[in-house]
Amino acid sequence: MRTTHFIRIFVIFFLLLFFNCKDEKLNTSNDKVEVSFKKEGVLHLKESDSDSIIKTLDIEFAQDEYETQTGLMYRTQLGTNQGMLFIFPNVQMRSFYMKNTKIPLDIIYIDEKLQIVSFQKNAKPFDETSLPSEAPAKYVLEINAGLSDEWQLKNGDKIEFIKD
Repeated sequence: MRTTHFIRIFVIFFLLLFFNCKDEKLNTSNDKVEVSFKKEGVLHLKESDSDSIIKTLDIEFAQDEYETQTGLMYRTQLGTNQGMLFIFPNVQMRSFYMKNTKIPLDIIYIDEKLQIVSFQKNAKPFDETSLPSEAPAKYVLEINAGLSDEWQLKNGDKIEFIKD
């Protein structure tokens, strides 16, 4: 009888210890996830009327479903001359949001002719509000917030990109 009681206490103690440790592991935070920029190509922003280069950026590509869903999430910084170019298989109305995105961004929607068709400027970190395009887009460029205005980008300006 004493042995059975001892075994029950031991099992209860073991289960409490096991579940307590398991809970600690489940409470890990995404704040510790850090992803750094990886240059995969170069992008030129060009004026619509003169084809003059406005700015040249190092870019990372988002092409598959995972890269597209993740985008710039978990990044703590993005250089002034860096951006992420999303390449979609088709042209349609697009919408982005800032879930798990720590840095404010300008989101630039671009059509199949590589022309800027709309902007969502100064997107707020962690905001899950939908940020739609104003016209169908095949590409989306994300850069640091405020740079679209600083570089005086406008609808009709173009992009040209090269993969490394």
